[in-house]
Amino acid sequence: MIARAWKASATPEGARRYAEHFDGAVLPELRRQGGCRAAYLLTRESGELVEIQVITHWESLETIRAFAGDDLDHAVVEPAARAVLTDFERTVAHFTVTEGEVA
Repeated sequence: MIARAWKASATPEGARRYAEHFDGAVLPELRRQGGCRAAYLLTRESGELVEIQVITHWESLETIRAFAGDDLDHAVVEPAARAVLTDFERTVAHFTVTEGEVA
């Protein structure tokens, strides 16, 4: 399994709107993709901004490629998401999940 991690920041209102975007657009798209096994939206208040991290778990790099395209390190950030974020990483990091626990 491969974990794909991405970071962004937003105002508290922007973070709320990003969470709505995540629930309404990102999760349905990931469900349609196939190969995505989990998706987590993490937030943390940091001064006047909210740090955002999205971690998705994928079956393989091939299933990520079907979602992200040939440039696996390129972050997929829709215009609706860009509009509510103050900053975001243009790239993502991939990690091999070597151990885990099934709930």
